[in-house]
Amino acid sequence: MAETTPSLLVVSAHAGDFVWRAGGAIASATKRGERAMVVCLSYGERGESASQWLEGRSLEEIKTIRRDEAAAAAAALGAEIEFLDAGDYPLRESQQTLERLIDVYRRAQPTVVLTHPLLDPYNGDHPAAARMALEARVLAQAIGVANSDGTYPAKDEIIGAPPVFFFEPHQSEQSEFKPNLLLDITAAFPQKRAAMECMPAQKHMWSYYTDLAIRRGVQVKRNAGPNLGLPHDTMGEAYMRYYPQVTDVLQ
Repeated sequence: MAETTPSLLVVSAHAGDFVWRAGGAIASATKRGERAMVVCLSYGERGESASQWLEGRSLEEIKTIRRDEAAAAAAALGAEIEFLDAGDYPLRESQQTLERLIDVYRRAQPTVVLTHPLLDPYNGDHPAAARMALEARVLAQAIGVANSDGTYPAKDEIIGAPPVFFFEPHQSEQSEFKPNLLLDITAAFPQKRAAMECMPAQKHMWSYYTDLAIRRGVQVKRNAGPNLGLPHDTMGEAYMRYYPQVTDVLQ
């Protein structure tokens, strides 16, 4: 099982989610020379593209616009990207989507997985994506679970047990999001901001997630303590670990 080369997999319900919630983590990984892959289960064509609908565009036109935006954002972050076009509002859990996600896991061989939390009372697509991401992670470890084309994986195609982190939802308190990991994204924030600006269909999110990075950056500094000497303009992202950390040293 190939877990030696760092590889980040981000499972995003819609085309923009990975940018707002995890753009800093993605850019930080690629700046270190690591592989980062984003899989968008949908384009957010129905529920997160209001400006395009108001302009009278067709469903297929909107899908193309959102695909192009997300691809440009991923490029700004240095990440690969795939689209499963599983539909949104609602995003339904299905065997086909699950099988395709298993394939993604086996190709990506992630050492870390990022996805949505399991609770979001404002958008059912997000928990649906999280449930499929978690189930696919387990099934991709089993050599007896076939790939989507019916073939069975070779030993080096099954995955290990990568840790899963939930990225921050849009309304944290209502989603019972209590971060237990604060990530310093100061060096990577210019790339995150550039990626956000690739998403004009959701321009209203640019300032919201810049402000959130500032607030989380304050918490990064406070929790790191004064000895690290973090700069005044530290930027941050917040995450929740889903599985226990395994270690022989408490730190």
